[in-house]
Parts: sequence; C-alpha cells; structure tokens
Amino acid sequence: MLHIVLLEPEIPQNTGNISRTCAVTGAELHLIGPMGFSIEDRWLKRAGLDYWHLLKVFYYENWEAFRRAHPNVRPWMASSKGAKSYCDVSYGGDVWLLFGKETHGLPEPLLAADYDRAVRIPMREGARCLNLSNAVAVMAYEALRQQGFAGLQERGELTGRAD
Repeated sequence: MLHIVLLEPEIPQNTGNISRTCAVTGAELHLIGPMGFSIEDRWLKRAGLDYWHLLKVFYYENWEAFRRAHPNVRPWMASSKGAKSYCDVSYGGDVWLLFGKETHGLPEPLLAADYDRAVRIPMREGARCLNLSNAVAVMAYEALRQQGFAGLQERGELTGRAD
C-alpha cells in the first residue's frame, strides 16, 4: 500500500492534484493540519475533478495526532536537504511518503530526527524545489515502479475517444 502524507499543505490546487494522483494509483492520502484552506474549497474539488469517489483520505489535526495514529510508521521524507536521491532507496511493503508545506518544506527538527529517511529529487543548482504535486507524482511512481505497478493497468487500448 502506498500512503501519501501532506504536512500542513497550503495550496488547494496542489492538494487537489495530489488527490487525483492518489485516486488513479490507489494510494491513500493523509492530510495533516493545520491546512491553508478548507477541505470544502472549490479549487481543491476542481483539481480532483470526478475522482473523489476513488480516493481514501484521512485527516489529522496536527503532526502529533498523526504520530499517535501511526506510531510505528517511518516515512520517507521528501526534502531538498535529503542526503540521497529518491531513486537510491528501496520502497518495499507499505510505503509512506511525507511531504512538507509548499512554502517551507518539512521542519528541520523533523528531518534531523530520522535523517537517513530524508530523500531528495535531483534538480539544477540554484533551483529551490519542484511544485509539490509534481514531487508527489515523481516519488509515488518510483515507489510503484519498484513494486511492479501492482494493481495498476500498464497499457491502454484505443477507444476512438479523444480524451
């Protein structure tokens, strides 16, 4: 099972796009507050379009509430400060991917507490970071690739539609 965990997301469109990624991959979405928007936000719903019925989402008031609910989880933490590339780790079994808020990323004390689980997406010198929804998609699909895309359709068929 793939779990996408967002710590204090701020931009509803990003969370909506991430929700869609979770829906099409079967990943569970965990949203940790405080969030910078209401879960009823129209931009959040619009970005997810008609995929909400495929999504399993969990809400937590704060980081402590998430830790109480999942005391034994050691997530892979996405950070530009990570010592190793997201491609250089093995994603086996239940995979938990943790992402920080758009403006600040994950708090340094959180990273320092389990730094061997901090991974980065390589990018150009001087570039700050990828958009959050893009970073989630990149890392989620690497984890799914390593697990053989279990449960996902790998090729499509022509239907005559112009989707």
